[in-house]
Amino acid sequence: MNAVVIIDKPAGLTSHDVVNRVRRILGQRSVGHLGTLDPMATGVLPLVVGNLTRLAQFYTTSEKCYQGTIRFGFATDTYDAEGEATSAPKEINLKAEDLEPLCARFRGVIEQTPPPFSAKKIHGVPAYKLARKKKDVELKPVQVEIKEFDIFEVHADRAQFTARVASGTYMRSVAHDLGQLLSCGAHLESLRRTAVAEFTLQDAHTLEQLAEAAGNSGPGNLSDDFFVHPRKLLPQLPSVTADEATAARIRAGRPVNLPDVSRAPQVKVFAGQRELLAIAKRVAGTLFQPKIVFCA
Repeated sequence: MNAVVIIDKPAGLTSHDVVNRVRRILGQRSVGHLGTLDPMATGVLPLVVGNLTRLAQFYTTSEKCYQGTIRFGFATDTYDAEGEATSAPKEINLKAEDLEPLCARFRGVIEQTPPPFSAKKIHGVPAYKLARKKKDVELKPVQVEIKEFDIFEVHADRAQFTARVASGTYMRSVAHDLGQLLSCGAHLESLRRTAVAEFTLQDAHTLEQLAEAAGNSGPGNLSDDFFVHPRKLLPQLPSVTADEATAARIRAGRPVNLPDVSRAPQVKVFAGQRELLAIAKRVAGTLFQPKIVFCA
């Protein structure tokens, strides 16, 4: 099975937990994800199955969209609701006009210090492993980009937000830093990922829905509705449909002539409507060399 399935991840599971469950549901060993979600977070978790795990290299810098809640009044060691409070609670009664000038500081390209409980490595050791042992975690600020960050509702000590960010941005750090600016402490109370690259919640299914359908029809007979149509993948690359002779050459990893597609340097090559054969790179003119072959 070569496929992409979008899971609406529930709270309480790690991304790896979800991968393991889908392996069992689909009866497939080769399953990976396209971007970790914290255990408390919910929402879009794209999974790649079979030979399409090779697509992961194209999604390492994918843009992501979120909605969530920041709670003000105290900070936590993890920068989210699962951590231990690091400051005494304060009674807070915020208004939208209190936050908007501060939110503006986070939009654009900024320097951000990752949370101590994160996968960032210090001398080869993930920071969260050191933090769990109560060891000092000193992470250097990194450059990230927050393309959109808007507070749309404020009630007392909680603020609802939406955000669109480049890869590597921690919304936990945004919440923590906002609390620092207000001198009251803050943490991320909830987070829901609404999009990763071209994948949205409209594409997503729950683990229960996938398991029920696989149990009823068998994993190999799941409706195409559970999988992202291959032609929707990597929309920045044009699609080309190969005839039988050309498809055979591509499966063998041999260079082929393909219809010119706006001089694109790379293209997706299909056999029929749904079988993604390869990502091919232009060599010269209409000559393309398959760089990643998905169907041997």
